[in-house]
Amino acid sequence: MVTASLDIPPSGAPRPERPGINVAVVMERVVQPNQWEDYAFRVAEVIPDEGAYGSEPRKLFDDGRHSRWLHPGYRIELFADECKGYFLNLTSGRPVWFVVWRVDEIDASLARPQTVSLSYIECDRWMAAEERVDNVPLADELCEWLRLFTNEHFKPDGPRKQRASSFLSPEERARRVAGDWEQR
Repeated sequence: MVTASLDIPPSGAPRPERPGINVAVVMERVVQPNQWEDYAFRVAEVIPDEGAYGSEPRKLFDDGRHSRWLHPGYRIELFADECKGYFLNLTSGRPVWFVVWRVDEIDASLARPQTVSLSYIECDRWMAAEERVDNVPLADELCEWLRLFTNEHFKPDGPRKQRASSFLSPEERARRVAGDWEQR
């Protein structure tokens, strides 16, 4: 169950400019998962961070083969201009956190999260930049929080402009003209 404060004011109270939540990322490492890799990493979970975890990463578990590391201190703020990305995440069938992470340049046995988001479009930009992006399920309470914000601020794109006839093949132009004629 999510217990972090979601910055939702009581009804009638002024709304903060940007609602947000603090989270921590749990990274998992497997030593020699196969003959070609020394380490494999994945994001295990994203959890609320109410300040009890401190500010530095710390080892939660290590049995020599598997380990988990907690990385606190990520602030997620919602932006009205990212609502299309939130909408795409919410309507994907399984809303998720998107986490960008990188292997540490000095110590290849460690991986560090870089940033966390709820926007599908932002995730797409990261992936286009060839970043490593993992996703983990978003808790139901946070889905509702994101849904309320998105419903309030999302403005769907207007109708698309009709393609100029000069870009259509002669057959398509003839069909369009016949269709327009039939509608009159």
